[in-house]
Amino acid sequence: IHALLPGPCEPEDLIDGIIFAANYLGSTQLLSERNPSKNIRMMQAQEAVSRVKSPEGDVQTLTEVDLFISTQRIKVLNADTQETMMDNALRTISYIADIGNIVVLMARRRMPRTASQDCIETTPGAPEAKKQYKMICHVFESEDAQLIAQSIGQAFSVAYQEFLRANGINPEDLSQKEYSDIINTQEMYNDDLIHFSNSDNCKELQLEKQKGEILGIVIVESGWGSILPTVILANMMNGGPAARSGKLSIGDQIMSINNTSLVGLPLATCQGIIKGLKNQVQVKLNIVSCPPVTTVLIKRPDLKYQLGFSVQNGIICSLMRGGIAERGGVRVGHRIIEINGQSVVATAHEKIVQALSNSVGEIHMKTMPAAMFRLLTGQETPMYI
Repeated sequence: IHALLPGPCEPEDLIDGIIFAANYLGSTQLLSERNPSKNIRMMQAQEAVSRVKSPEGDVQTLTEVDLFISTQRIKVLNADTQETMMDNALRTISYIADIGNIVVLMARRRMPRTASQDCIETTPGAPEAKKQYKMICHVFESEDAQLIAQSIGQAFSVAYQEFLRANGINPEDLSQKEYSDIINTQEMYNDDLIHFSNSDNCKELQLEKQKGEILGIVIVESGWGSILPTVILANMMNGGPAARSGKLSIGDQIMSINNTSLVGLPLATCQGIIKGLKNQVQVKLNIVSCPPVTTVLIKRPDLKYQLGFSVQNGIICSLMRGGIAERGGVRVGHRIIEINGQSVVATAHEKIVQALSNSVGEIHMKTMPAAMFRLLTGQETPMYI
């Protein structure tokens, strides 16, 4: 496991938390694109330092602090009084830079859910990348600057590994590339994380089948925006091994098959792995039981807040990263089934758009992967594998 986790600390220590002594120099707020390049991040870090650091010759106001780093959070405590000055959940940290003996910690501003103006519209309908977000940069000085930055980086890796283990995935099964890809693309959502980390929702199953018999399932992608990019069981063939077992339900997310992790793999690769099981008589599955319908709750205090997603023919086709819709659980590629308790399955496109654009307060929606919807409504003939 340590091979995957280059870093100065023992992973176990990061789970409990480690403390570094540092001087806190100050904080400043920047506007930034959602996912800028490393070069831009470094420029932002330097900009933050130049704003916070006193000019040469001036006396710098310093506060001695303890920097507490764990897989859950980063806390800054006043070294004298031990009062908490800052407390950031690890997943809100976007970037850590060390420049000489300076550490810059960049965090996404956690706005109260109601005023989710994290995203400042530059121009209406601006392309995704051009939207500006508020970042808060905390600047510290420490002889251990590099060590601190590395430890925070390692805390992310350990947190992710713990998360995978809780889902019955052995992190060693993921190649280094998949691993870093997943870490880079994951914005971890609390509710999903809680669902996935609850071991009651994770099951290991054995299916019995005849040699040469197919498993008898249809799988679809979970939809961009879901916490674990893996496949979902969308349909089962009557009398096939999967249906006969009585152990699987439509909506189940398949994490691994015969110890091969499917997390992060393209749909075609997962289908290939399943087709390759034809001659097996026993198949082991790790699944997370999820209802086939995803429940979405968007909190929109006022019409002036953009919903942050677009719909075509009832299917969500694009999503603004960091917007209120993404936070509420909206996923690309999902068909909207219901809005505020009203079925929209047979509703015209314009009416759906109208209903959404005029909704304020709490918007409750039910959605499911469009491919699964087409299968369940008989618009598409299932191709069982």
